Amino acid sequence: MATFDPDALISMFESASATSSARVQKAVTEATLAALRGRELTLANIRSSLDAVTKAVTMGAAKSPLGADAVEGLLDKAVAGMDAALVKAVQANQAALQQFADRGVDLRETHLKKALDDLDKFDGLLIGAVKKAAAAAGPMAAPWQQAMEKLQAGGSMSGMSAAKTVEEFADQMQTAMRGARSASVRAASVLAESYAAMASGVLVGLSQALSSQEDAAPAPKAAAKKKR
Repeated sequence: MATFDPDALISMFESASATSSARVQKAVTEATLAALRGRELTLANIRSSLDAVTKAVTMGAAKSPLGADAVEGLLDKAVAGMDAALVKAVQANQAALQQFADRGVDLRETHLKKALDDLDKFDGLLIGAVKKAAAAAGPMAAPWQQAMEKLQAGGSMSGMSAAKTVEEFADQMQTAMRGARSASVRAASVLAESYAAMASGVLVGLSQALSSQEDAAPAPKAAAKKKR
């Protein structure tokens, strides 16, 4: 299982060209997923993973020979990459919640209620990480600030996805209450306490599936060489 390699991310940003934005975004998504894999998907763990990624991005971008405009564009792609990874984290939470709901566990259980409350805070995770990066970035503060303002203006895909998930499961809670669906207190407690670990396992599967899809796609550079 791949782990987060900050040095690799730093090197990629240091050598990135103004036309490699798609590669930058993909690399940041993979780095963020790597930082999250193998950890319970708690808010604290997600924040620390985002902090590690933004620090590596800052260090790499600071060494870039590109001009300010190009560096700002790379940071925009870094934000988009982290956002894409957080969408996968939301999907992992959604899948875990659905498994509990399908087993008849009352979503009002303390641990699962907290999971929904945490999802409701996803909208601020990425903004908080970028804001923290801007505050500690020294000469990179200005481009990070620009990236943060754009993010605040447009919102994050992960935040919108999380809000939708919370709304859907709130509706399921009401339906379950009306239908008097329930599980034994003991079984519900055991399942609920393993929620964060289950979500983490789902994220591993999602990120591995994403990597498999990308590996299966034809490499443009290789195709170009064949044409020659």
